[in-house]
Amino acid sequence: MTTPNDLPSSDQTDRPHKPADDSEEVYYHGSPLLRGDIGRLLVCMFFGLIIAAAPIGWNLAKNSWPAWWITLACVVIGILVLLIPLIATKMIRYRISNYRIDFERGILSRSIDTLELWHVEDIAFHQSLIDRIVQVGNITVISHDDTTPKLELRGLPNPRPLFDMLKQRIIAVKRQRGVIKMDVG
Repeated sequence: MTTPNDLPSSDQTDRPHKPADDSEEVYYHGSPLLRGDIGRLLVCMFFGLIIAAAPIGWNLAKNSWPAWWITLACVVIGILVLLIPLIATKMIRYRISNYRIDFERGILSRSIDTLELWHVEDIAFHQSLIDRIVQVGNITVISHDDTTPKLELRGLPNPRPLFDMLKQRIIAVKRQRGVIKMDVG
């Protein structure tokens, strides 16, 4: 009969897998910044204000106001056009960690795509002059993932340190998993 002292301890048993080296650390979690989409913001502001001010132009041209419902419709549509960039940025969320990137989108229904960092083939950083002024940038991730072969992370705050961390983590995760890049030619 064996006693509990005769059994090997959990530290001594052979395990098929090594325990994880570290826990998941989130580098960024949130929506793209509105200032990262300044072009769309300016265009929507321009057209939204034109639509909302259309009844004033009507009054100046014809010396009479249009029907109240036309004025109300123009103001409501103008406000909705002004809100398009805000809605577009708030319907997207990124969660970037040291093992994966989650890309969540949708307003009423939600879809989430997860890209494991060991699938990443290449990563690129872009920051235009205006992006540098407003301190945002874009990171493009190219991967071997079937559902997300190219993922553009747009309007990220403080993007350069995030890009550098991702670059290092991609290398570390690939080493951890034993992924080797081979050129076939």
